[in-house]
Amino acid sequence: MEYPDLSALPAELREDVTARGSLNVFRMMMHSPALAPGVLALGDAILRRNTLPDPLRELAIVRVGHAYRAAYEIHHHENIARLVGLGEEAITAAATGSTKGLSASEAAVLAATDRLLARHSLDDAARKELLAFLTVNQLADLVITVGFYQLICDFLNTFEVTTEGEAPPPYGDVPPAGSDVGR
Repeated sequence: MEYPDLSALPAELREDVTARGSLNVFRMMMHSPALAPGVLALGDAILRRNTLPDPLRELAIVRVGHAYRAAYEIHHHENIARLVGLGEEAITAAATGSTKGLSASEAAVLAATDRLLARHSLDDAARKELLAFLTVNQLADLVITVGFYQLICDFLNTFEVTTEGEAPPPYGDVPPAGSDVGR
């Protein structure tokens, strides 16, 4: 799929793309100029205002990327995961779904992500396990994060978005919530 002609878009939408480093996902999203601003705003909120600890947020995102075989998502969010301190063992676990060697919280988030992907809901036992170390707000943010990245992976895969031709991503320009990245 060809990228839309950004020069044909209203100035505000062109600015939305360039402010985010003109990454291919944002460029391709401009095929939907009416919905793109809302999707971008939600994505920004998930990265900047998410109450989940940054490493757990990225663990869930990378797991969704692997479940959807979305190479673009995996590439970018494995890099962000490293920046926010997620260990290599957890990044590898996100690829396989294995919880072996993970902390209790990492294992629970990984298992919950897989439950959401497979069953589209968490049962009482899963919620109780998560609420042993997460607040209700953090649990809600986890569910929203997993759902949002399912949408993004569907988009990436449908439009075959790649990192080809991208400049290095401006990870410092969109710091994850609670981190000092880019500050």
